[in-house]
Amino acid sequence: MDVRTSALDGARWAPGAFGEALRQAAPIVLGYLPVGFAYGVLALKTGLSPLNAVLMSALVFAGSAQLIAVGLLAAGASPLSVAATTFVVNLRHLLMAASLAPHLRGWPASRLAWFGFQLTDETFALHSLRFMQGPPRVAQTLWINAVAHGAWVAGSALGVAASAAVADVRPLGLDYALPAMFIALVVGQVRGAVHVLVGLAAAGLALGLHAAGAGPWSVILATLGAAALGTGVSAWTRR
Repeated sequence: MDVRTSALDGARWAPGAFGEALRQAAPIVLGYLPVGFAYGVLALKTGLSPLNAVLMSALVFAGSAQLIAVGLLAAGASPLSVAATTFVVNLRHLLMAASLAPHLRGWPASRLAWFGFQLTDETFALHSLRFMQGPPRVAQTLWINAVAHGAWVAGSALGVAASAAVADVRPLGLDYALPAMFIALVVGQVRGAVHVLVGLAAAGLALGLHAAGAGPWSVILATLGAAALGTGVSAWTRR
């Protein structure tokens, strides 16, 4: 089936698309609720109003960037510093979007913009696995993003509501939920030794670059380096 045809068929928003999206996004929801809760608590303790804390989750929808922004605001950083830092942290989204772009040919610009707005590390991992299995169904794909976004906003709202009752979220270890869930999603994409090599190389490079002082650039530089390594190894083994 042509991707363009699939996109047009999916645009009808089949009745079963939401239920299937909810099933596939369930692991993401289980990760976003506790981490969104932690963000909501921290945001209010930083001085954000309840409305602004929830609006940040609705309009920005970037977990790590939001937590970094809250930390910078607590340290008295200027709005320009917050915007610049979170921009660098989120540059990895350019790589993720470029990786998925070949599967989205034929989608109208408005739909691509909406998909890009709700693309996160976790939905990227899930979509990468789905797109390997066949052309993406538009309705199901967009519902997965919407469910994940809704879970993040709901978790943030719960954290805002419970902020007065929680003195410090760090002892609860809620921040572990996001990397644990992401690791589980990524493991499902491993298809051979090259994938394992790229994953280990990316992790090692990221840690090394961070220790060398690369800061938020460490992730994107490690991703580029590991991807180049994987491409080279794949080309060499196909000879």
